[in-house]
Amino acid sequence: MPGPCPRTPEPIEALATARCGFLEVPENRARPGGRTVRLAVAVIPAASAKPAQDPVVFMSGGPGGETFDDIPFLVGSGLNRDRDLIVMAQRGNLYDKPNLACPELDRFNAESVGLPSYAPQTERLMLDAVKRCRARLTADGTDLSAYNSTENAADFADLRTALGIKQWNVYGHSYGSDLAMTYLRLHPQGIRAVAFDSFTPPQSVSLPFAWAGAQEGLDHLYKACAAEPRCQGRYPDLARSLNEQVRKLEDRPLTLNVRPPQGGDPVQVVLDGGALVNLLVAKAIPFKDVPAAIDELGRGRPERFARARAAGSVQVTGQTAHGMTNSVVCSEWVPDHSPSDVLAAGRRAFPGWPDPVLAQAPQLAFQDQVCRVWNVPDRTAVQRAAPVSPVPTLFLNGTFDMKTGASWAQKTARTLPRSTTVQIPGIGHWVVPQSPCAQKVLASFLTRPAAPDTGCVAGLKWEPFTITPK
Repeated sequence: MPGPCPRTPEPIEALATARCGFLEVPENRARPGGRTVRLAVAVIPAASAKPAQDPVVFMSGGPGGETFDDIPFLVGSGLNRDRDLIVMAQRGNLYDKPNLACPELDRFNAESVGLPSYAPQTERLMLDAVKRCRARLTADGTDLSAYNSTENAADFADLRTALGIKQWNVYGHSYGSDLAMTYLRLHPQGIRAVAFDSFTPPQSVSLPFAWAGAQEGLDHLYKACAAEPRCQGRYPDLARSLNEQVRKLEDRPLTLNVRPPQGGDPVQVVLDGGALVNLLVAKAIPFKDVPAAIDELGRGRPERFARARAAGSVQVTGQTAHGMTNSVVCSEWVPDHSPSDVLAAGRRAFPGWPDPVLAQAPQLAFQDQVCRVWNVPDRTAVQRAAPVSPVPTLFLNGTFDMKTGASWAQKTARTLPRSTTVQIPGIGHWVVPQSPCAQKVLASFLTRPAAPDTGCVAGLKWEPFTITPK
């Protein structure tokens, strides 16, 4: 149903000319006649005077990531240059009804920068926030088990029908690529082409998988430094330096008072081995500065890492739908492995690191305990399946991505005979907004899905690393 565009905290220029409204769908399609949810939708018109008839629909990351926030990056990357761009807030997102935000977790995340990463006290505070959020959402009658990728994919199928679109293209990044795979498998009708950015394979994504991604991204970064004579000469043994710092800081954490980069009063931060790993995986330090930051840390100058940690003390309350995050992660990523599997995967990836760091998947701390509290059914059996499809697909991955390793695209492409895989050197998570070449490849794929022009990739190099004086 048509309606006003969401009122975002910062004005989004593209919404001024967009057509907006809500899609109303069942909360749980297994319960006909039950509650419905309203999902915010925007159709951003093509910039071209003669647009293509097949629009592109965007599936955002997370799960639970705020979608409307992504519009400036999508428009800046040319997604609506030749065709309309459709954006829908996935169920539970900000601007939806219900909205599965957890301000309790936002407050915990802001405080956690001053706590040891994996201490019992930190775990207690986090689980308390999770319990309070769950109790509040379920008291409103929200069926947490209905916030999953199967229902999410069905919402997009319903959206295409509601908008009367015969055929469209799908572009998903991170969790959105996991969702796009699920959508391709369950609702292939009307899909012209699918582009996966920072690919997250539904058949493999799990807590152990997170360690494989961290190792692959870091290995690519080490190799890039070794291939750059100035970097190799200045930081000759980057891997050993980082391993040493992870062990040392986990053994003797640093507590510092640091001003957040966003401004404001100094905050207390704790830098331990877990924090170090999470900051690297989260791309909290620009890749070009990572060797310098590791070297400085080894010389008793932790400022770069400390400032990056302090940035987490500023959280936009309600922006991330943590309820949606937990419902997907706890039903689809966690149930089919044990905590010892996570530790074993960590030890394989980083043999010299301390067990307390390796026992928690990067950026997914205490997830087994969280999922016991969240208590949603195991959906791994229905979710862990790869589509076999003749639809043309494009995989775009960055070699420095420490969240989702670039090699997963090749493994998955085997069941998608009309696929093209592209790796962009030196780029991390969410490739297209960061790479003009990736933007060209995506545009050419949307024009000619069977034969995209990938010519610009061959000459690409990563940004040279920062070389600090000795």
